[in-house]
Parts: sequence; C-alpha cells; structure tokens
Amino acid sequence: MRINLLCIGKTDDKEIINLINYYIPRLPKHWNFNLVEIPDVKNVKNLTPDALKKEEAKLFKNHIDAGELVILLDEKGKQFTSREFSQKIDFWMGSSVKKIHFLVGGAYGFSDEIYQMANEKISLSKMTFTHQMIRLFFVEQIYRASTILQGKPYHND
Repeated sequence: MRINLLCIGKTDDKEIINLINYYIPRLPKHWNFNLVEIPDVKNVKNLTPDALKKEEAKLFKNHIDAGELVILLDEKGKQFTSREFSQKIDFWMGSSVKKIHFLVGGAYGFSDEIYQMANEKISLSKMTFTHQMIRLFFVEQIYRASTILQGKPYHND
C-alpha cells in the first residue's frame, strides 16, 4: 500500500518540518508514505477563490489516477479517535487498496470537483489550524495508527 499526503503549498516553518521529519522515518516501510508538497498556483492575486480552487484541483488531479482512494482532510469531515482511525487504515489495507491520497487543500479549501471525486472526508478537529500544522498532526496520527496496529502500548490503555 502507498499512502500519500498531497498538500497545496510548501511548509516553510523549520520547527514543523523537523517534527514531520521525526515521524516519517518511523512509519512502516510497507506503507510507502510520501509527503507531496504541490507548488502554489501562480498569479493568485488575479483569481477569485473559486477560480483558485479550480486551479488547485487541476494540480491535485495530476497526482491521482482513476480508482485510487481519495480522502480529504476537511473541516466538514467525520472525526475519528486514534483507535478508529487505525481501524480505518487496517480496513483499507485488508481491502487491497493500493494507493491512498490524503489531501490538504489551499486557503479556501477544495473545489466542488475535488469534493465529488473524494471517497471520504476526515476532520482532524473542529478547531482551525494552519495548513502546515495539519501536515504535522496528520503525520503524527498516521504514526500513532501504525503503533496501534502493531499492538504497541497505547497511552489510553
């Protein structure tokens, strides 16, 4: 299985980058985790929010093939506990899913086209966080899911 985290824009905060880089090497090798930072759309000042979301959708689609699982990290998504999220990952692995793309949109979220192609939406919190922080929180939760699935001690047990 391959897990991709597709993000619009670059992470420029060194502390966040260091923390993300702390977790990535600890992920299971068979998950083939890949963080893809898609360059921002150029000439944003000349675009409406809807036009910007449509341009970002084109960029996302360059990384996604038909039949691959698309999960949006979105405030309108379903919230999971860490255990529930690990069970979700386990279900996908057992379902022979070859590639999962988790998407972090730009400042205005996702276009209708991306919402339509999504298989699911997941919310990491009801609170608002920067897109850079979401990357860190998500990578940490992927790591946590892997430790739960490996049967390692979990702090809530």
